Amino acid sequence: MFRQFVMRSRDAATLLALLILLAPIESFAASKNGFVLDDALVPAKQILGGGPGRDGIPSLDYPAFIVARNADYLSEEDRVLGVEVNGVARAYPIRILNYHEIVNDIVGGEAIVVTYCPLCGSGMAFNAEIDNKSFEFGVSGLLYNSDVLLYDRQTGSLWSQILKTSVTGAMSGTRLTAIALSHTTWQDWYARHPATDVLSPETGYRRNYRVDPYPGYSRSGKLYFPVQEESRLYRRKALVMGLEIDGEFKAYPFAELQKGSGRFTDEFNGTRFEVLYDSANETARILAENGNEMPTLMAFWFAWYAFHPDGDIYTAE
Repeated sequence: MFRQFVMRSRDAATLLALLILLAPIESFAASKNGFVLDDALVPAKQILGGGPGRDGIPSLDYPAFIVARNADYLSEEDRVLGVEVNGVARAYPIRILNYHEIVNDIVGGEAIVVTYCPLCGSGMAFNAEIDNKSFEFGVSGLLYNSDVLLYDRQTGSLWSQILKTSVTGAMSGTRLTAIALSHTTWQDWYARHPATDVLSPETGYRRNYRVDPYPGYSRSGKLYFPVQEESRLYRRKALVMGLEIDGEFKAYPFAELQKGSGRFTDEFNGTRFEVLYDSANETARILAENGNEMPTLMAFWFAWYAFHPDGDIYTAE
């Protein structure tokens, strides 16, 4: 009887072990920070935890603004992300975005989300209305190719900032619509938009916005997290302006732009436009033939190449 009990116990233990081995396939979905990654459009193994958990870096959901003349906490050389929507201009200083990365806002009557990834030096703004529904975004605490993954609070789907696409969840495959954004100095943005509002440092969070949480990072050749594709054509942290037209990509490295006059006409994927490079303010823009600014991305070279290794690259003649 005892022998039968032992044998049965061994069989039960073996069965339990097999169930545990099979459980990750059958029952337990791969997840990080509470996000299920089984259906990811990018390799789940390449989605990495950045350190903080979900909302460990708090987005600004009810941002307060001040008029430009009262923005005495900014110096002329401070970097800002600037947007203009329906005639309303707003500036989002990098010294604040370093600590929050996402601002959910309403500008000119439209819901937008302003995003910044300190690791990639990438600032992008998107229309936050998808299929006539307003979405609110938070910081997932996860990265793909060293770039921030946003998540929407409506469905819990993850979104790649640089890909402009949801990569998991109910919204998987849905693309965000980028809006034109300037990544420039405060003096440049203020000169072009004297009526601009500026994100207030009174955010409701206890942060020292005068201290850079990533000291020396932009000048270092080191990365905190791995990327899948790399090129040594330019320095890792060299700045580039990236453009997408109908699914085709082209990079304008500042190292090439500084060789020219700073203003020229170019054509890519059947579209003509004007490229403007401002060395004094270390920024660049692209204007369509009708004079409207086109959405672009200013980022570190390594980040652009990691996502678009097969894209075109502008070289000065």
